[in-house]
Amino acid sequence: MKIGFYAGSFDPFTNGHLHVLKKSLQLFDSVIIGIGTNPEKTRRFNKEIMKEAIQKLMIKQNFPNVSIITYDGLCVDAAKKHNATFLVRGIRNGMDYEEEENLSAINEEISKLDTIYIRAGKLGTISSSMVMSLLQNGKDVSSYLPDEILKVITQLNKH
Repeated sequence: MKIGFYAGSFDPFTNGHLHVLKKSLQLFDSVIIGIGTNPEKTRRFNKEIMKEAIQKLMIKQNFPNVSIITYDGLCVDAAKKHNATFLVRGIRNGMDYEEEENLSAINEEISKLDTIYIRAGKLGTISSSMVMSLLQNGKDVSSYLPDEILKVITQLNKH
């Protein structure tokens, strides 16, 4: 069985992330979304809250072969623990590719897991940081976020 491990901070989970997930489901029997912590970023939303919102989205999308976990530490350790056969990464542009290629080489060396890159395509301009900046400045972000995610972050952003 081919299992993809799609790791990220998903802070928040955008339509770009959803696009990469949908493409992943064409390649793998199942996909695990791993919500991790990037030590270079400050989390805006609790991982468990984002996990619940993504689970609701997976039910709405009718993706029974997607599971969502949270983890600490290295994504390759979490991927191996959950029997993943490949890592999945979304790429928006050349800068993403350079960074991901460096990470992939190290990940493969320490885990023997290869990385599959999936282009974000027309959604390549979307980043979680950009979405949050727009939201915090009163702009409409509904075209960048799935409804289930938008509901959660709009409620949390009010507080």
